[in-house]
This record gives sequence, structure tokens and C-alpha cells, in this order.
Amino acid sequence: MTKKVVVHQIVGHRFLGVNEQGDKVMIDGDQPSTGPRPMELLLMALGACTAYDVVDIMRKKKQPLARYRVEVEGERAETHPRRYTRITVTHIASGPGVTLEALERAVHLSHTKYCSVSATLNAEITTRVVLEPWEGEEGEG
Repeated sequence: MTKKVVVHQIVGHRFLGVNEQGDKVMIDGDQPSTGPRPMELLLMALGACTAYDVVDIMRKKKQPLARYRVEVEGERAETHPRRYTRITVTHIASGPGVTLEALERAVHLSHTKYCSVSATLNAEITTRVVLEPWEGEEGEG
């Protein structure tokens, strides 16, 4: 399967990315910025890719997440091309009946088998999993 996006220059280092469906994202290297920088988008893509997998896996395990976020931090090389050398991905979740074991397994499967963004990157990727206490009501989520 082949995917295609087009990146249009708006002005200076401000660009508009458009995918085949017409979805748009502002990409910005100017100040003040109107969108994330390209390397920030890469971290967001990694976070969203793995989150997508984890949500699906937890749902299949009948432990849907009521609250969930992914925090991604990247350390870049000092010299050009200044690629990410280390990335830490922290999964923070809670929900009624969600177990740490199931969440850790879902994160592991995402990062080792399913997440194509993770598989594409040439960086040391470390994952952390935090299960927060569930304080909501059973029907919430």
C-alpha cells in the first residue's frame, strides 16, 4: 500500500500538510508558531500510533480505558541531521477493572509488533506504563 501527502509552503517556514483525504495540518518553524514543528509531529505520530494500538488491545481484553494519555519525550543528537537518538514513551491510563499486567502487555505488543511508526524510527525507544487509580463511576468513560 502506498500513501501520499503533499506539503505546501504558505510563507517562510510555515507549511500546510494535506493527505489524500484532504485532511490538513499546519506545520510551522516560524515564530510565533501556528502549528507544531516537523520533529514534534514525529513524536506526536509515535504517540498516536501506539495509543491507537493500546486502545484496541485493551478493548479486546475487555478492559477499556476510561482515561488515557501518552507522553512522548525525544532526545536529539547535537549534530546534523539532529535525529532523535532516544525517545521515552509513557502510557498513563486508568479505568474500572483495568490491570497493570494487561496494560503493560498491550504497550509491549504495540511497540514490538504493531506500531509502524515505532518500527520506522532509528532511535532507542523506552516505554513506561503508569496505571493511575480509577476514581470515576462504573458507567463513566
